[in-house]
Parts: sequence; structure tokens; C-alpha cells
Amino acid sequence: MSDPTLERHFKGHRDTVTSVDFSCNMKHIATGSVDSCVMIWNMKPQMRAYRFDGHKEAVTSVQFSPSGHLVASASRDKTVRLWVPSMKAESTVFRAHTATVRSVNFSGDGQTLVTASNDKTIKVWTVHRQKFLFSLNQHINWVRCAKFSPDDRLIVSSSDDKTIKLWDKNSRECIHTFFEHAGYANHVDFHPSGTCIAAASTDNSVKLWDIRSHKMLQHYQVHSGVVNSLSFHPAGNFLITASSDSTMKILDLVEGKLLYTLHGHQGAVTCVTFSRTGEYFSSGGTDEQVMVWKSNLDFTESSDGARLQHKRVPALQVPQASSTTYLQVNSQPSVPRSQIFEPGEYLNRHESHPPAHTLSYSHNGSHSRAAHSHDNRDPSTSSSSTQHTKTQNLQQPSHQDQPQSHASEGRVPSGLANTLEHIIGQLDILTQTVSILEQRLTLTEDKLKECLENQMEIGLHLQRRDEA
Repeated sequence: MSDPTLERHFKGHRDTVTSVDFSCNMKHIATGSVDSCVMIWNMKPQMRAYRFDGHKEAVTSVQFSPSGHLVASASRDKTVRLWVPSMKAESTVFRAHTATVRSVNFSGDGQTLVTASNDKTIKVWTVHRQKFLFSLNQHINWVRCAKFSPDDRLIVSSSDDKTIKLWDKNSRECIHTFFEHAGYANHVDFHPSGTCIAAASTDNSVKLWDIRSHKMLQHYQVHSGVVNSLSFHPAGNFLITASSDSTMKILDLVEGKLLYTLHGHQGAVTCVTFSRTGEYFSSGGTDEQVMVWKSNLDFTESSDGARLQHKRVPALQVPQASSTTYLQVNSQPSVPRSQIFEPGEYLNRHESHPPAHTLSYSHNGSHSRAAHSHDNRDPSTSSSSTQHTKTQNLQQPSHQDQPQSHASEGRVPSGLANTLEHIIGQLDILTQTVSILEQRLTLTEDKLKECLENQMEIGLHLQRRDEA
């Protein structure tokens, strides 16, 4: 097995890169950023990138449709946009939630979308005309991520309420809840076999659960900072993680060990994903850079999940980083603890930008260098006063947008516990009521849109008749 190598890096975003995805044909990469832009990068050298402006606030998630003909983006402006990835930058937009939309994910057939939001709900939409289908409402705090299973029958979601929930798409019921005790999951995804899930947690760990037995399969404690993102290799044998400790880790899921620690980004690594074939993976971070890596991973095809399960019950502690092979890609030392971003804070926190640096990476045993200069501005602040004002707004969210704290010490008196349980029940009722009202509003808007379209068609028909 050859070491992973840094193939290309892209510089164009003006703030933290929050999300990255490959097109199915490997010709393009889509990225989203706190700078409110979606960018489409061309894998061919010397080909120009496209910058799509449309969102009013930070872009939190991007994904190509399975066909590659659309790119979906989610934003803090509470909307989702569907872009045609071409020079014209055409898009349709719809208000998806009543708060920040944290993630967007296409179903395997490309016909539906699932979105997750700070309004504590998960919603499913049709891609055609973006019609609202249904919502899932049992989370009691921000929902960070929601993904379809490979067969589209299940949805997995992670929330700041320290739970990960599995939902049946057809019955719309929560079929199981996994509990995170030390932190919450920033990111969650299905194994390609659909038999287990992995979660990237704020307690610096990565956990894998079997969704049939509901048992933990593996528990990796290899990062020294919050884990922001993860991605399964399409073969299912490897997992890559991105962390606020400025590193990425490649895990061998069959052997249950850490293969590589990769350094390259100056600051937190906020997103990472494998390409559709697994030949490449891409990463983004607070240093505003997008990096494309050749994975060079040798593997044996196995998608039934049996081999993975056999070595993972009940849980497996992975060796610490000191016993692993390191791939040194960054000539600079890791950023000090004071510069490490906590999950989600890269959307609203000011940090001084790292100084100009030289990036070095290993390729076939030799080292190449490429210099990159940075200005000394705040990474979450644009040069324009408008952008500065917007960043200040992101930095100081309203009280009701703050995540709830669930920490408690000692035993809660039974009377207080009953009162809290009653309040939570009332809040759930209110949440469901608001969801129903949103559904009705969406249906009303769709009906009004149809009426306006019919009226325009009638008007055009009358105009043609008069001209005739």
C-alpha cells in the first residue's frame, strides 16, 4: 500500500471551507464556505473555477446529486438552493427551515432531499419542484446532520441533544436512539453496506454502531481535538476523519487500527470526503483551502459488512497515534491549542489568520513545495464593511439560537424531574404544532404558485388569441 499523496490544492474561498463533495464523474468538486459562496472546482489543470453567489449567509453543506446534474447547498440564511453546475450559475431556492439549515443530502435515486436544521427538525423534500413531504421532530436541540441510508429506507440524524436517531422513511417513526454521553455528534453517516453507522463526536472520538444489534462496534480515540467530519471509503474497509486538531486520520476498519495521520491544513480541518470510487479524497479547513489527495489505498471488495462486524464486537480501542505510521505533509507544526476551533464555531468565531506559510507534501518519496501567501485579516471577516457586519451577526447569535446545555451533576429531585419532563412534553407538542403549520404554509405556497402559473398561461393564451 502506497502512502496517500497531496495531488492538488485550491485557493479561492474568502473564509472557512465548511463542506466538500466530488461529482460522480470526478471532473468537479463542489465546496461551501462561511463566505456565503458555493464554488465548483475543475479537476483538470488550468481550468477555471465557478463561484456561485446567492446565499445571504454562510453555506453549511453542499452535495452533488447522484447524476451530477445538480448541486444542493444549505445555509444559515434558512434556505436550500439547487444549482446547475455550469457557467450560468442558475439556481432555484426555497425556504427549508425556520433556522440555520445544517446539512443537505440527496437520496440514492436523486429524487428526494433530506435537510437538518437548528429548528430541531429534519425535513424531506422532492427534488422536482422542491415540494415538502414530511418532517421528523423528536430531537430537542439543534440537528447537525441527516443522511439517507444506501437503500434510501432509513435516515440517520445527529443532534446537540446528545442523541443519534435512526428513522424509518416509510413509517416516519424513530426506530432506535443511540446516546452520546460525553459530547454530541457533529457528523454521522452510513457504512456503504447500510449495516452500521459512524459518528464524529465533540468528545474527540469516532464511534461505529451496528444498526441491527444496536451495539457499538468500534470506539476510536485517536484525535486530540473535536472531530468535525468523516467519510467511508466506498469499499467499506476504510474511514477518514477530520478534526480541529489540524489533522486527518485514515482508519482501517477491518483490522481496527489507525493507518495514517495527515497534516496539511493550517488550523481546524472542517470537512473531508472520499470520491465516488475512493481513488481520491478532498478536505477543507479554516485556512480557506481545499485539498485533493490521492488515497492509494489497497483493499479487497467487501460490502456485506460481515468481516467488519466479526472483529468489532463489542468495542475496539485503537492504538494511539504514537504507534502509527505518519505521513508528514505540513512543514509547520500544528496550531497551538488556542487556535483550535470547536465544532460549529468556525461558523461564528473570530481567530487570527495563520502567517504566510510553505506547504510541503510527499509524492513518490520526493518532496515538492508550493508557497502560498495569506493576508493578515481575520478569516471570518471580509474586506468589505458589509461582510464585517454579517460576521458580527454570526458571532453574536440571539439567545434563543444558543445550543441548550444538557450537563448535570448529582441526582435531580423527582419533583423537578417530573416538571422538566412535563415542560419537554409541552415543547414537543409546540414543535409538532409549528411543523404542521409549516407544512400547511408550504402547501398553501405551492397552491398559490400553481394558481399564478395557470393565470400566466391563461393570459398568454388570451394574448395570442387577440394577436391572431
